[in-house]
Amino acid sequence: MDFDIKLAYYAAGAGALALLFALFTMSQVLKESMGTPKMKQLSEAIQEGAMAYMNRQYKTLTPFAIVIFILLWAAGFFIEQQPGSHLPVGPESAISFLVGAICSAIAGYIGMNSTTKSNARTAEAARSSGLNKALQVSFRAGAVMGLSVAGLGLLGVSVLFIVFKSPLIINSFAFGASVIAFFARVGGGIYTKAADVGADLVGKVEAGIPEDDPRNPATIADNVGDNVGDTAGMGADLFESYAATTIAAMLIGNTLFGFSGVIFPLLVGAVGIIAAILGTFTVRTTEGGNPQAALNVGLWSTNLMTLIGTWFVAKAVFPAEKIAEPSGVAFGNVSFGIFMAVAAGLVVNVAVGWLTEHYTGADKTPVLKIAEASKSGPATNIIHGLAVGLESTFFPMLVFAGAIYFSFWAVMSNAPEGQAGLWAIYGIAMAAMGMLSTAGMVVAMDSFGPVADNAGGIAEMAELPPEVREKTDKLDAVGNTTAAIAKGFAIGSAALTALALFSAFVDGVKHNPNMQDALAVTGGDFIVNVTDPMVLVGIFIGGAVPFLIGARTMRAVGEAAFGMVEEVRRQFREIEGIMEGTGKPDYARCVDIATRSAISKMIFPGIIAVAVPPLVGFGLGAMALAGFLTGLTTTGVLLALFLANAGGAWDNAKKYIEGGALGGKKIDGQPNPVHQAAVIGDTVGDPCKDTSGPAMNPLIKVAGTISLILGPLLTRL
Repeated sequence: MDFDIKLAYYAAGAGALALLFALFTMSQVLKESMGTPKMKQLSEAIQEGAMAYMNRQYKTLTPFAIVIFILLWAAGFFIEQQPGSHLPVGPESAISFLVGAICSAIAGYIGMNSTTKSNARTAEAARSSGLNKALQVSFRAGAVMGLSVAGLGLLGVSVLFIVFKSPLIINSFAFGASVIAFFARVGGGIYTKAADVGADLVGKVEAGIPEDDPRNPATIADNVGDNVGDTAGMGADLFESYAATTIAAMLIGNTLFGFSGVIFPLLVGAVGIIAAILGTFTVRTTEGGNPQAALNVGLWSTNLMTLIGTWFVAKAVFPAEKIAEPSGVAFGNVSFGIFMAVAAGLVVNVAVGWLTEHYTGADKTPVLKIAEASKSGPATNIIHGLAVGLESTFFPMLVFAGAIYFSFWAVMSNAPEGQAGLWAIYGIAMAAMGMLSTAGMVVAMDSFGPVADNAGGIAEMAELPPEVREKTDKLDAVGNTTAAIAKGFAIGSAALTALALFSAFVDGVKHNPNMQDALAVTGGDFIVNVTDPMVLVGIFIGGAVPFLIGARTMRAVGEAAFGMVEEVRRQFREIEGIMEGTGKPDYARCVDIATRSAISKMIFPGIIAVAVPPLVGFGLGAMALAGFLTGLTTTGVLLALFLANAGGAWDNAKKYIEGGALGGKKIDGQPNPVHQAAVIGDTVGDPCKDTSGPAMNPLIKVAGTISLILGPLLTRL
C-alpha cells in the first residue's frame, strides 16, 4: 500500500496526547484534599474493593485470552495463504488481539483508579469550596477515563497499522477489545446490581434505614458496584465500539478508496480527541448554577469542534482531483458526502440522548405516569414501566434508520457516476465513526456520575453537614441523567458499529479465495437474500441469542442478590449493636460475595457470545452467518433499548416519589405504600438497565468482530 506514513503518525500522536492530558488531569485531581480521616478511610475501602474485583476479573480472563491468542497464532500455520494476501490469522493477528485486550484492561484500570480516588475529594470540595469546585473535581476524574478510552483506542489502532500496514491484520485488535468488554460489562453489571439489590431490599425496605447508611453492611459493596459497572464496564463497552468502528471503516475504505479511505477514520478520531480535550475547559458552573447545563456545553462544544475539524480533514484527504487507488476514478465531490455522513453520526449522538432523557427523566411524562401507577401497587408500577420500555424502542430505531439512509444517500449523491452505490457503503461506517469520535467527552460525562454518587455516599457515612449532601445530591441527580444518556449513546454506537462491521464482513467474504467460484455466478458480489433458507436459519438463531444472554444475566443478578440479602440479614441478626451504630458491619464480606458471584456467573454468557458465531459460520456457511448477524443486531438493539429505558424510568419514578411527591417515603411515620411499590419496580429495573440491557452492546460487537476474522476464512456460502 503506497501512502504517506506521516498521517498515521499524526493519529497516533493525538492518541498519545489524550493519554498525556489524562495523566495531567489526574495529577490535578490528586492535589485536592480528601477531607477528614473518616472520609479518607471510606474512600480507600471503596478503592480497595474495586481493585480487588478488577484484579480477580482479569486474572480469570487471562487464560481465556491466552487460549484465543494461541488459536489465532497457530491458525496461520494451518491455513494456506495466497501470495500477496493477508488472512486475519497468524502471529500478527494474534499480537493485535492481545494488544486490544491489554489496552481495554488498561483503560479499565485507569478509569477505576481515577473515580475511586476522586470520590472523597469531590465530597471535600463540596464541603469546603462549593458546587463548582465539586463539579470540577468529579468531571476531571471522569475526563481521565474518557480520554484514556479514546486515546488508547486511537493509539493502539494507529500504531498497529503503522507496524503491520494492513487493516485486515489488525482487525483482531477489535476482537480483543470486544472479548474483554463483554466480560467487563456482564461481570460489572452482575456485581453492581447484586450489591445494590441486597443493600436496598434489606437496608431500605426491611430495616428502614437510608441509602448509604454506614450501618448497612452492603453499602461499601454498593459504592464499589457503581464504579465497576458504570466506569469500567461502560468504558470497556465504548472502547470496544471505538476500536471496532475505526477498523471496520478502515477495511471498507481500503477496498473502495485505498489509503485515503484507511487514514480518514484515524484522522476523524484525532479531531474528536482534540475537540474533547478543548471541550473539558468549557465545563463550568456557578454556586447556584445548573451542572447539567455545564456538561451540555462541554458536549455541544465537542460536537461542534469535531464537525468543523472533520470538514477540513475531508477536503484534504478526498480532494476532487485525486484518483482513488483501486478504482482509478477521481474523487469529485465525495468529500462533502463523507462529511455529511459524519455529521449524521453526530446528530444521532444528540437525538438518542434526547430521546433517552425523555423516557427516563425524573420530570418527564413517562416517568410521572409510572409514579402515578404506583398508587395502585407494584403490579401496575411494573406494567407501566414495561410499557414505557417497549414504547421507547420505536423512535430511536427510526433515528438509526434515518442516519443509515441519510449517510448512504449523502455519499451516493456526491460520488462519481458508476461508483455511487459502491462508495456509499463507506458513508454508513463514517456515520458510526462520527458518533464515536466524541467518545472522550461522553465517557467523561458518564464516569462523572459514579464519582458524584460515591461522594454523596461518603458524605452520608462520614456524617457531613446536610448542605454538603445537598450539593452532592445535585451532582448525583445530573449523574443519573448523564448515565442514561451514555447508555443511549452506547446502544446507538453499537447499532451503527454493527452495520459497519457487517459491511466489512461482506467485503471479507467477497475477497475470500475459497468463495470465488461460488461468487462467480453473481459477478463477484456477496448478495444476502432473506428468502434463502440458510439466511433465515441464521436470522432465527441470531435473534434468539440476545434473549438467552438476557435471561442468564438476569438470573445471575437474582442469584447473586439472594446471597447478598442473606449475608446482610445475617449481619443485622448476629452483629450486636449494628442498628445502634455501636457494632461495625463486615463490609469486606459483602464485597467478596459480590465479587465471587460476578466472576463465576459471567463465564457462561461469555462462552456463548464467543462460540456461537464460529459454529454458525463454519457449520452453516457465510449466508447463515450473515443472517445470524442480522437477527442478532436487530433483536439485540431492541432489547438493549427496552431494558435500559424501562429500568431507568423505574429508577427515576422511585426517586421522584422520594423527593416528596405522592406522600414521599413515609406518611405519619409509617412506610408509604406508593413508595414501597416504586422500590419494587426499581428493584426489578436494576438488572434490566445495568446488567442485561448493557450486555447487549458488547454481544452485538463480539459477533461482528469475530465475523471480520471469519469472513476471509469460511469455506462455503
